[in-house]
Amino acid sequence: MSDARSPGRHDDAPWFARMIAALEERARAERTITYAELAETAGMPGPHRIHRVTEALEDLITSDHDAGRPLRSAAAISKARNGLPGPGFFQHCAGIGLYFGPDDGPQAETFHRLELNRLFVSYRQS
Repeated sequence: MSDARSPGRHDDAPWFARMIAALEERARAERTITYAELAETAGMPGPHRIHRVTEALEDLITSDHDAGRPLRSAAAISKARNGLPGPGFFQHCAGIGLYFGPDDGPQAETFHRLELNRLFVSYRQS
């Protein structure tokens, strides 16, 4: 299931492959990781680390969707949103036709849970 390269604006950043590896490690462990933990684990230099992580996660959403893969970005969550990704996750998924709903609440929780389960199952089988 591992595909450390995906087209996007962050491909050449040394931390991008480490970010993907961290997401895949979490998927295999069936666990999530906060944006701050992900930035730290990937060795992303500052400033604006969280913003750059979320941009890279959006690129990864597009890449995974285009390749028919589960969304590895689903493993990344906001520490301030009770286990959910930030609003940008849902907005980006809506922008590429994967999700039709609000950025929070029961519909967002269900969508995220389904995407996270799809990711975990795919890494169980790999």
